[in-house]
Amino acid sequence: MTGTIIRAVRAGSGERAAGEEAAGPGRWAAREETQHPDIDVSVIVPVHNCRPYLDRCLTSLLVQRVNREIIVVDDGSTDGGAELLDLYAAHHRGVVRVVRMERSGGAGRPRNVGLALARGKYVFFCDADDYLGPEALERMLAMAERNGSDMVLGKIVGHDRRAPVSMFRENAERVTLEESRVYNSLSCFKLFRREMIERYGIRFDETLLVGEDVFFTTHAYCHAEVISVVADYDCYHLVARPDGSSIMQQPGSRDPVAWIRMIKKSVELMVGHVRPGALRDHLLGRHFRMDALSNLGRPFLDAGEETRRQIAAEVADMCERWLTDGVRERLNPIDRGRVAALQDVDRLVRLAHIESAVVRRRLTGLDWDPRDGLVVTGRVALDALERDGGPDLVAGGLDLVLRLRGGAVEGDRGRPVERVFPVGGDHEGFSAVVDVTTLSSGVWDVYLNVECEGVTRLVRLGADRDEPVTRPAPRMIGGVVALPYFTRSHGNLSLDVGGHVVRVPGRVRLTGTRWTAGNRLALDGRVSVGSAAPGTRAVRHLVWRERWSGKEWREPVEVEEGGTFAMRQALGRLGPGTWDAYLELDLGGPPARFRVEAPAEIVAPPRTWWRGLVRRSVRPYATTGKGRLSAVVRTFTPRSFARRVLR
Repeated sequence: MTGTIIRAVRAGSGERAAGEEAAGPGRWAAREETQHPDIDVSVIVPVHNCRPYLDRCLTSLLVQRVNREIIVVDDGSTDGGAELLDLYAAHHRGVVRVVRMERSGGAGRPRNVGLALARGKYVFFCDADDYLGPEALERMLAMAERNGSDMVLGKIVGHDRRAPVSMFRENAERVTLEESRVYNSLSCFKLFRREMIERYGIRFDETLLVGEDVFFTTHAYCHAEVISVVADYDCYHLVARPDGSSIMQQPGSRDPVAWIRMIKKSVELMVGHVRPGALRDHLLGRHFRMDALSNLGRPFLDAGEETRRQIAAEVADMCERWLTDGVRERLNPIDRGRVAALQDVDRLVRLAHIESAVVRRRLTGLDWDPRDGLVVTGRVALDALERDGGPDLVAGGLDLVLRLRGGAVEGDRGRPVERVFPVGGDHEGFSAVVDVTTLSSGVWDVYLNVECEGVTRLVRLGADRDEPVTRPAPRMIGGVVALPYFTRSHGNLSLDVGGHVVRVPGRVRLTGTRWTAGNRLALDGRVSVGSAAPGTRAVRHLVWRERWSGKEWREPVEVEEGGTFAMRQALGRLGPGTWDAYLELDLGGPPARFRVEAPAEIVAPPRTWWRGLVRRSVRPYATTGKGRLSAVVRTFTPRSFARRVLR
């Protein structure tokens, strides 16, 4: 890409890059370009020594299929990036605008400078080392225009960096702050309506080197009347620099004390706009969980004694000012324990050890009991991360927890759907029985809830297991198939109720076929799921599927206890083609289909008959190799006879 731009510039007039003029000390300047009254999006890109990433970033912006301007604010780059920006501005006149300014030290001032120059209906902020998906702005703009959105969150994906996920479960045309998790994402990598930004004077705090976007985005959330989410497309790609040179990768960028003090500024701004009540408590809960109390975990252990006291003091100040009963209700047990121990640094240290401890769990047994319960046995231990000088930790109460996969939630707090089963024994040898009849259709992931001194740790179970432990056979329970299995990626234990992700092992085998009156093909056979017969209501249809067109024809099936079935199929209703036979079952989840097996020696012979002037022939047969029932249907009419003669 760079080579193409260089050649284009050399072939041109050699003028200074369009949209740029030199800036004096402490000043920035930019030459106004031709007005574009219909600019959809102004993309603002702060740049400081990002030359290796500029091509990818700017190219991803240039390919966006919206009317956009790209405002690049060069914050005193010294790595040759300024020359590359000159080439882009010259080659993309009227689209790429470059602004020069002296080094400010953070992204806040460059972004504010870009906002002052923006002319689009919306603004979007993109860091120079990140990039957009090719359809990102198009999709977000369409969402905004469809709903009159003030803010649109586009799905963020991380490349060696953590990216937010809770608010990107599904697309949302309109969400509220109180009933969604959008406020969990306080980065500025979003689409903002510029009219809202200007009306309320929303700007980045230029005194902050880290967290300036938290301040900006918090302010925007306070005034956004319509918020939308694009979750079905990777809009923003968040990239970690391999050399660790970005501000967020610098040592001390997440200094706990500085971070909490920064967060206080955002919280003060938010409470100044949001009245006391459920909404404010919801927003404050996010700041306490993710910004304040989280620093009493691993960062607390890594800090020195004096810094620990400062962290505790800053969190205590936040609690004194903003910890309402509504916020307290939204905290998990360990965070409530931390709040209670803010005056006891030693207790905070121990709580941090418990939370960060390695939970060593081992699955020692997995099998069905006679009453169709799934018996799970194992053992568990807690190991402090610091082997030398770390405290001894002993697991207390245990629970086996099954959580429904797929983002399903229940209750007004959006808690995951889960079922808890009591555990017998202790951490050196526990046992639990899963009552499958209490589980709805779906995939249930198995967790172990481990309690230690009032702190609970929820961990997956199954990846570490004894050699003899294998996946038990499927079990039919109350007409529903239950399939325990170990996940492919990590080997954790899950239970598929209904056959959603695990192939249901089943077999349909014919014991006899014959032609009956009315040119019907009678079929007798037996069906099994695993080693058992399904219930009489489980079998839905015999399905004939035309091999090339995909057309289907269904016929009801009579099933008796023990899995035997009998039916008569009017094959004359099938059109010309090759038809494959399936038996379709309802096992509590998606319809399960099994090919009908037929030994060649029992398949009825071909049959031909006339209906009026149409001759119809049907040839049932067993496929080569696996011996599955299929049928070739042909029709012969006077028209087809005439065509054959004329050939």
